[in-house]
Amino acid sequence: MSMHQLFIVAQQISTNALPHAAANGNTVRAIISIAISITAAISLLFITIGGMRYILSRGDPQAVGKAKGTIIYALIGLVIAIIAQAIVSFVFVRIT
Repeated sequence: MSMHQLFIVAQQISTNALPHAAANGNTVRAIISIAISITAAISLLFITIGGMRYILSRGDPQAVGKAKGTIIYALIGLVIAIIAQAIVSFVFVRIT
């Protein structure tokens, strides 16, 4: 069967029996908001873990470096989560 014949057969298939998505803007907005909130909470948790590692490093340069890295990457994650929330809010305001 050639591609042309497949396209002809595919056009004859009815799509009325397919289920329709019932998600509206509020559902999508809530899911995205929850995901961003979880990401921000995880970032804050890692900032706390990095701070504890920094306190408990007792001046060991390698441990201090790892603690600073944890804090920096967690802060970057938190900034990304905040920016993502701003973008999502901006897009939903423009859509609705």
